[in-house]
Amino acid sequence: MLNPKNLESLAQQLHNALPQPLKNVGNDLEERFRQILQAQLAKLDIVTREEFDVQSQVLLRTREKLNELEKRLEELEKHQSKD
Repeated sequence: MLNPKNLESLAQQLHNALPQPLKNVGNDLEERFRQILQAQLAKLDIVTREEFDVQSQVLLRTREKLNELEKRLEELEKHQSKD
């Protein structure tokens, strides 16, 4: 999910763009904007930057382990072919 501060900022920008008479409805409308935005963004197939960074690190470690295993396998195959 997106950063709540970003949602808050977006909801505030929408609220600020309203004409003054509608701004008086204020808090209720802003809260409704926030609920609608959260509901719609939840439907999107996105991840947070933090989740992306964590998964990138996991992928990097996995790649390193795979490279090590491939090297070990090559060494074992060489050793076996010598026998």
